[in-house]
Amino acid sequence: MSMDSHIEKVLWTQDQISRRVTELAAQITHDFNSVSPPPVVVGVATGAFIFLADLVRNIHLPISVDFIRAESYGSGTLSSGAPVLSLDSKLDVKDKHVILVEDIVDTGTTLSSLIANLVSKGASSVSVCTFLDKPARRKIQVELVGEGKFYRGFECPDYFVVGYGMDFAELYRNLPYVGVLKPECYK
Repeated sequence: MSMDSHIEKVLWTQDQISRRVTELAAQITHDFNSVSPPPVVVGVATGAFIFLADLVRNIHLPISVDFIRAESYGSGTLSSGAPVLSLDSKLDVKDKHVILVEDIVDTGTTLSSLIANLVSKGASSVSVCTFLDKPARRKIQVELVGEGKFYRGFECPDYFVVGYGMDFAELYRNLPYVGVLKPECYK
């Protein structure tokens, strides 16, 4: 059975995603062009890996790239509300501008926790670049640090979405588009 048959509807096609990622990278390039030292880009594993790869290939600046892992979903569809940092960045972020790259921001709990972690390590500013933003589910307003900015690919309606790195129980990450998973596939 094809993964495509598990998708109720496609929200963003591969072409729409590619165009938007290029626009985000151009904005980041512009905003950080005169920043010294160069920014550190930290991707939130595992959901952001495809977005991060596409994004950094289009940022025309000298940047360092690393990953951090926070887990709050397990194999469910709702955040536990208590993210656990299971992999920390190995790069030194002290006195540096950090761009935290997320696949999706919904409740804001994980993101707030990750920002606090970077601040505790001395980051001079923390910006966020999220592929999807789900403000309808926000429980914690995200506080950016220093001269931090918030970059958003798309505003996502309150659906359970998969594809372009996002999963359900580690499946569907390899879909080249973002789609709404049929409820019978996760209930």
